[in-house]
Amino acid sequence: MTEETRGNTEEPGAASGKAAKGRGAAGSKPAAAPAAAEETEAGTESVADLRKQLAERTADLQRLQAEYQNYRKRVERDRVTVREIAVAAILENLLPVLDDIGRARDHEELTGGFKSVGESLETVVAKLGLQQFGKQGEVFDPQLHEALMHSYSPDVEETTCVQILQPGYKIGDRIIRPARVAVAEPEPGGSSSAEEKSDATNGDSAEGAEDAKSAKASKDESDTEK
Repeated sequence: MTEETRGNTEEPGAASGKAAKGRGAAGSKPAAAPAAAEETEAGTESVADLRKQLAERTADLQRLQAEYQNYRKRVERDRVTVREIAVAAILENLLPVLDDIGRARDHEELTGGFKSVGESLETVVAKLGLQQFGKQGEVFDPQLHEALMHSYSPDVEETTCVQILQPGYKIGDRIIRPARVAVAEPEPGGSSSAEEKSDATNGDSAEGAEDAKSAKASKDESDTEK
């Protein structure tokens, strides 16, 4: 066999090899598409997980912030309450002194240096939040007033403070001491008594009118007989 023949016989094999390689390359291309799809799906799931985690962490931060704000408000309320209790405990011991100053003023004895000291003390306790309450003519309120004297009066329509024996004091809504007062209530059956008195007066007037008519009739009959 000649070299030319051998060369010709090798060409079909080479062509077959090339064809096989071509088929192999062509067959490998469809396998890349599922791999890319899997990578895309995995990436989507990863993004969804990250968004879920972000939402959870954001909710945790919001919850922590709300708890912190509530804690700050609660601490502030407790601080104000403790301050009010401490101030009230101090001012409660000064109430007898303020009562003495008030009595001295009522008797016009608050003069000279004593007047200056008394007014300075009243200014200081007012700055600390102490407020005086209780006035004559107020409607009696058991939460604000303490009744030490009781009477009846036709001049009132409901239980009324007719005299302030000691003024009351408070800080904000906290009552340090209720106002000590004398109260008066409407007279028992006052309206009924008034009505009975009015009826009696009207009855007397009616009887008087009847008597006058009878006397006139008797006089007329006497004149007629004459």
